[in-house]
Amino acid sequence: MLATKNQPKMDSHTLDLLEFDKVRDLLAGYAASSLGRDLAKQLEPGTIAEKIRGELALVSEMVEALIDGQAPPFSGLHDVRLLVRRAAIGTALTAEQLLEVGETLNVTGAMYRYRAKLNERHGGLIDLLTAVEDHGAVAKTISGCIDGRAHVLDMASRELGVVRQKLFELEEKVKAEVRRLLRDPELRKILSYPNATVNGDHYVLPVAVNHRHKVEGIIHRVSGTGETVFVEPASIARLSAERITLKAEEDREVKRILRRLSQEVGRVSKPLCYSLEILAKLDLITAKARYSRDFSMFAPLINDDGKLWLRNARHPVLENIFRNESRPDGTPPRKVVPLDLRLGLGFNLLIITGPNTGGKTVTLKTTGLLCLMAQCGMHVPAGEGSTVPIFRQILSDIGDEQSLEQSLSTFSSHISRIAKVFELADDRSLILLDELGAGTDPVEGAALGRAILDQLDSISARAIVTTHLGDLKTYAFNNERAENGAVEFDDETLRPTYKLHIGQYGMSNALKIARRLKLPKELLKRAHRYLKRRKGKTGELARLQELRAEAEKAKLDALAAQHEADQQKAEYERKATALEREQQEAEALNAQRERLKANDRVHVSRFDAVGKVVRVDAKKQIITVTLGLGQWEVPFAEVTPVAD
Repeated sequence: MLATKNQPKMDSHTLDLLEFDKVRDLLAGYAASSLGRDLAKQLEPGTIAEKIRGELALVSEMVEALIDGQAPPFSGLHDVRLLVRRAAIGTALTAEQLLEVGETLNVTGAMYRYRAKLNERHGGLIDLLTAVEDHGAVAKTISGCIDGRAHVLDMASRELGVVRQKLFELEEKVKAEVRRLLRDPELRKILSYPNATVNGDHYVLPVAVNHRHKVEGIIHRVSGTGETVFVEPASIARLSAERITLKAEEDREVKRILRRLSQEVGRVSKPLCYSLEILAKLDLITAKARYSRDFSMFAPLINDDGKLWLRNARHPVLENIFRNESRPDGTPPRKVVPLDLRLGLGFNLLIITGPNTGGKTVTLKTTGLLCLMAQCGMHVPAGEGSTVPIFRQILSDIGDEQSLEQSLSTFSSHISRIAKVFELADDRSLILLDELGAGTDPVEGAALGRAILDQLDSISARAIVTTHLGDLKTYAFNNERAENGAVEFDDETLRPTYKLHIGQYGMSNALKIARRLKLPKELLKRAHRYLKRRKGKTGELARLQELRAEAEKAKLDALAAQHEADQQKAEYERKATALEREQQEAEALNAQRERLKANDRVHVSRFDAVGKVVRVDAKKQIITVTLGLGQWEVPFAEVTPVAD
């Protein structure tokens, strides 16, 4: 799905920071043709909820089709739009170009038949393919004139067949003359070796240079040593001149055939180009579906309420890297640790704390990428039931970006970027800020961080912020629209687990690590005394933390129950809609049966044969049908009208 002129384009700097191009490249790798690959690489997030839901529904239908073994027949599809447009304005295409066009025309026919095989579960795909016309007749015309090596066949026209027959006969005459000359014992004495060779289109004899005057004919070349000249005998030269004339006739006839075939292509240029646009979209949908199946993705639920709930979400690029990395020691590939994340469900600001390399930045990037993927009509690498809102903008400041061109420090660069974020942000924005308040004095950094959080809160944006500053951990205790999050750390292994816990804040691990690494005990005791002086309210914060963790668990349980209820309601509504549609179709079919008249053709399911109507009894719901030599009375339910 591409961004339209009526919707704002997503912030390009954020797309770069989140490495969205890598997701597009991954998707493009699943496309079957250049048509789909080009669309994948140009993919832009949309902001129209209904359109995005429609795109996701098509991808889900295609996933089902692939599971059923019903992959679209893309083999032979080429991007021939430019060639077709050239043919439409009278340009003659080459045989190679017509061969490509012919293969593509065959795909339209195959796709027409593919549509007929789809069932009611693939209604969206059927509707999409309705406008694809079968241009197989033009393809047959081309294949009847050009073979698979792009050679124009003799049967392409009567004139071409005649001239090629003459050329064949002339070629036989030339060969016969060559054989006659080579049998001449006097001539064989003056040849450097007893065979004729071909120079271009001419048969030549290798005559020793000192006997050149003994052979009447045309010298076409001289050997590298200068001891042999290659002479076309006069008797053969006369036949060659005749062959040149016939070759010119053949070329003119071939060009005429190519012009005629190009005109045939030109006549279907408009419907063919339209069909190619649809097939390009279908290729993109199929690529999304293949990518979804390969990485166990699901369609997210799309909402306009700013509610984001990612369940067991994985970073798509990181997952691909882990899958393809070589492990020389034979250990299984690493797995991406999934994360559960909420936003806009009870709070709008999430402040994540925890150790370096603990996964805070990956959390930001995973969230941003999955929202972008969803708004591009893609399934996301997250659990079923994940919910994604429509964001007008996703804005981020991630990583240490010193601006050498502007002579800005890391801190200045971050502040400059955050200023740009606030220029673009509104209540339908997702803002991702990494290491808020870092790069300057901790006290001033914390004050500035709080002010930035206040500003984010005031514009009602959805925001995820990571920080090392302890003072920002308490921000959520004083703002009901904010919540803490912590990335887990294993005290035993001294390694992060990369798990995210909402409702908790990251505790300092510095002293635990120092103890495990055997720093002097007296030094550690002194550090603990300093820490106690600094933290006057540690116990109170811990109790608050415990209460918030309990509240978070209750919220999650309630959300899971609500999601289950919503799923059951949606399934009931889907079944009710399907039943209503089936009833409407049955009523429409019955009305068609009642309107049948004598000699109308019908298919009778009991006999699996087509017959003709004799009479219709609408009251008794019986139709008398002629089949073969007899007449049969069959109920309405067994009869289907057949179009002439």
